[in-house]
Amino acid sequence: MAEEYDEEFGELGLVIGDLNIPSRASDLPPQFKDLLVPNKVQYVFCTGNVGNRETTDWLKTLSGNTHFVKGDFDEAKDIPETKIIQIGSWKLALVHGHQIVPAGDDESLYAFLKEMEADVLITGYTGVAKVSAVEKKYIINPGSVTGGFNGQQTSIPSFLILEFKKEKIQVFIYTLDGEVKIDKQELPLQK
Repeated sequence: MAEEYDEEFGELGLVIGDLNIPSRASDLPPQFKDLLVPNKVQYVFCTGNVGNRETTDWLKTLSGNTHFVKGDFDEAKDIPETKIIQIGSWKLALVHGHQIVPAGDDESLYAFLKEMEADVLITGYTGVAKVSAVEKKYIINPGSVTGGFNGQQTSIPSFLILEFKKEKIQVFIYTLDGEVKIDKQELPLQK
């Protein structure tokens, strides 16, 4: 007997960042570009370092509700360093991550998350996809969607899809290591 699905499908959000187009990559991998098409997600959360206006404009076509923060290589003056977004029961803080020292350190990221008074910190900068739980809060990093995160070292191209439900977020981690792979994690709301 098929497992019964007890909750409606939630709203979807794309978490993407550290594209660095065209300075460190010419474009998204075609396998990802084929997946990321308009009107499939309700939100786009970009952790910065987009690279150029064309890529920013393309990201805006994916959803009418896009959120950007400034990366350390973004030149636009009108992009905020941080942003707070409320989606249902969830309060999200969005930051590139170059401001947090040491980079990618869960303890430092958690201190920033507490300061922002959010449930989830969406951060980039390290180029490595990661989902962490710290003290009833969550830190998520989409990695670099192009895999070209720092010009000297490449990473495995990755992005995240979040499915928002009232009491949990389903995180789908897309990676490209020869082929597209999808891992899933569940983040229960813990107030």
